[in-house]
Amino acid sequence: MEIKIKAYAKINLMLDIINRRTDGYHDLFMIMQSVNVYDTVTVKENKSKKISITCNLDDIPLNEKNIAWKAAEAFFKATKRRNRGIEIDIVKRIPHAAGLAGGSADGAAVILALNEIYKTELSADELCKIGVTVGADVPFCLTGGTKLAQGVGEVISKIKTLPKCYILLAKPDYSVNTGAAFNEFDTSGKIHTPDKFGMLCAVQARDLQEICYKMENVFEQFIEVPERVHIKEIMKRNGALGVCMSGSGPTVFGIYNDKENAKKAASELTAYLKEISVCTPVNKGCKIVKITE
Repeated sequence: MEIKIKAYAKINLMLDIINRRTDGYHDLFMIMQSVNVYDTVTVKENKSKKISITCNLDDIPLNEKNIAWKAAEAFFKATKRRNRGIEIDIVKRIPHAAGLAGGSADGAAVILALNEIYKTELSADELCKIGVTVGADVPFCLTGGTKLAQGVGEVISKIKTLPKCYILLAKPDYSVNTGAAFNEFDTSGKIHTPDKFGMLCAVQARDLQEICYKMENVFEQFIEVPERVHIKEIMKRNGALGVCMSGSGPTVFGIYNDKENAKKAASELTAYLKEISVCTPVNKGCKIVKITE
């Protein structure tokens, strides 16, 4: 059997770090949104009894360092199924090391595909329990849409969907180490706590203007990203309702109610950046697009 899946990127409309836990992880409050920038992940069974990965990009690991590989191992361990052999092919379109959960989306797609191939019929909650052992964003990537994620990312709650809008993603040519970013929080703490209740009220009212006004990411308080301020200025000058950084960065996004304004900002940003896209919200984290028996 062969399964082809669209694995969608995510942005953080709000990200707050609540505290550092005794196990070294962090309790988070994240309002997350899937967008229609996606990787295509194809999982095919064979008789090798091994996991193999191919990818269209040269700088993506093709071994146990890849989240897709880890996801496959976690699936087999959790379900106690014997690995008959699988091939994972990843066509990456989501910028990697960008705060957009590209790796987590690929891992989620693998778990979803293996659930079909091995006919384990796991529930969404059971799939998410496997996913969180691989990465904090994997449970969201399995469910997707507009969600509130808490704990380390494993507690997913339904909230109202984001109103129709256009989202401009702009990734600076710069990388942020997520572990180092959390260490900065542990060392220096945060200066300001986002208005979580106000944001939830805005989301539940589906008030796009207020959502954009309340957007905040605590990582921006202690993570320096070159050109971030300049990128935000260009987005705002071209009519963005709100701008924010996603995840631990470095991608900055702007939300627009007018597609032409988003495209104008994108055009202006091409003078500075290579990885830019105008996208829209989607209501899934992963979507099976083809099953071949």
